Amino acid sequence: MNIAIIAAAGAGTRMASGARMRHRPKQFLLLAGTPVIFHTLKPFQECASIHEVIVVLPAEESAGFLSMAAKFGLGKVARIVPGGATRADSVKRGLMSIRSATAEIVAVHDGVRPFVTVDDISSTVAAAEADGAAILVAPVTDTIKQVGDQAVVKTLDRTALRRALTPQCFRYELLRQAYQRADVNDPSLTDESALVEQLGQRVSIVEGSARNIKITTAEDLELAEALLKG
Repeated sequence: MNIAIIAAAGAGTRMASGARMRHRPKQFLLLAGTPVIFHTLKPFQECASIHEVIVVLPAEESAGFLSMAAKFGLGKVARIVPGGATRADSVKRGLMSIRSATAEIVAVHDGVRPFVTVDDISSTVAAAEADGAAILVAPVTDTIKQVGDQAVVKTLDRTALRRALTPQCFRYELLRQAYQRADVNDPSLTDESALVEQLGQRVSIVEGSARNIKITTAEDLELAEALLKG
């Protein structure tokens, strides 16, 4: 069984305040009239490579979410898990809720990336089935500078660089081993691939779409509205 963990327990502290956004985590802000989280869940519902979905939410948002998911036709959503103090802690809580006897591939995805496609999910899962670990990436289009002491140290070769997207997919036992070694209270741990890399495991890449944006700021939400209209 292939299982998706949707990491949606963040408080959205970088999202600007305003009447539209006040007192709501960014994953519950409306995008074209529907909360962002339900846009995110839809392609996992439609993806034949994913058999079950676990959603990690702020504890105060958990009540009634399963019934709301059912109303949106999201029948693969099997469990709601209260999140932890950090992203890594939240993902680990979702991971620990999985029935290990039947788990094969685990796909971890950001709850505020609503534009991932079914094809990109399927391709990343397939790469993880073949290689044990695979992540979705996108090219770096800007020129990237390494800096220090308020000055440029050098210009990096962007042809060898990629932006890490999600989902990031791993064999269950591999990801569990990586999290057993991790300090989940470290707020800098924002990427499962880095934990798996520390085990010496090769992580394959799947080239994905630059449209797979993460909604972090108010400007991102405006861009998401434009992408939907476009």
